[in-house]
Amino acid sequence: MMAIGIKSVNITKISLNLNYLNMQIDLKPNEVVIKAGNSGRLQNGTNIEGKFIVTNQRIYFKCLNGHAENYDLEIAPSKIKEVHFFNTGFLSPNGLNLILKGGEELKFRMKQRNSFGELINKMY
Repeated sequence: MMAIGIKSVNITKISLNLNYLNMQIDLKPNEVVIKAGNSGRLQNGTNIEGKFIVTNQRIYFKCLNGHAENYDLEIAPSKIKEVHFFNTGFLSPNGLNLILKGGEELKFRMKQRNSFGELINKMY
């Protein structure tokens, strides 16, 4: 009897090309991107442009302004307490508010906020 060897491959990095921007994200073992899109993080009255990425294991926000150490986020589903929707303008239903268990609120402006919110609600 002959044994057949099967190699296991772990993907630890993925390159996303969203709007012609090459962005590299270090994914954990068995982590898969489910949905990604343009977003703005609303912080202290400032809109920080970036990409909002939902994987099967966590949520990422990657800023586009080159200040990753200040604005990039990696959020584990176990840290999320609630997900709320809000309007960013009078008739702009595109706000997503993640309330963390520690009380911190992370607000984002994005298209398709309902589908992102539904995905996140299934995670925690």
